Amino acid sequence: MALSLRSLLRPAAVALLAAGLAGTAQAAEREACQEDIVVDAADIDYRADSVAFTDVIISQCEIRVQAQRASASGGIDFSNTRWTFDGNVRITAENQGSLRSDQAVVSFANNRIERATITGSPAEFEQQANDRTARGRAREIVYDVDAGTVQLSNDAWLTDGRSELSGSTVVYNIRERQARATGEPEGGRARIILPAQPKGSASEEPDTPPP
Repeated sequence: MALSLRSLLRPAAVALLAAGLAGTAQAAEREACQEDIVVDAADIDYRADSVAFTDVIISQCEIRVQAQRASASGGIDFSNTRWTFDGNVRITAENQGSLRSDQAVVSFANNRIERATITGSPAEFEQQANDRTARGRAREIVYDVDAGTVQLSNDAWLTDGRSELSGSTVVYNIRERQARATGEPEGGRARIILPAQPKGSASEEPDTPPP
C-alpha cells in the first residue's frame, strides 16, 4: 500500500538581500515556491530515532527526488536534516533538468529542499535546452537549488550539443544555460573541444560554384 506524508509547515519566507539584479531575481524565483514537501513511498519503517522508505518519491515545486531506498535520522523532519537515497536515484530539477546516480544526499533547511549531492560511476546530468540537450557526467555532482547550478567534480565533463568542456570542476547554471570550468590541480588545465565540421555537410562551402 502506498503511503503519502505531507509536511505540516509551509516553507519559511526568505528575505531578499540587495546582491545584484541577477541574484535578486534568482532568489525571488525560488521564494515563489510555497508548496508543501510531499513524500510518497511503498513502505515505511518509522522509529523514534530514524525513518526508512522503500520505492520513495519526495517532491516540492519543480524538484522531485526518486530512489529505491531513503533514510534519515531523527524521524521525519525537514527543518534541518540530511536524507540519504540509494538505488537508481533520479532527481528532476527546474528548467527540464535531471540528474541520475547510484546514491544521493539531499539537504533540507527551513522545510525546503536546499541541496542534492549525487555520486556515481559516474553521476549524470541532462537538460533539454530548445533544440539542443546539455549533458554532463562526473563522480560527484552538487545541485544547489537556490543558486540554480550543478557543480560537476572529479572527472567532470559537459557538452551543450555543440562543444565539450572538461576540467577538475565544471559549474553549469541551469537557468542561464552557461558553464565555466577550472583546470586540474598542480598545473592542470581546463579544456574545450569544438568538433570539426563534417565533410560534405550542408554548411560546408563547395569548392566551385554551381553552374
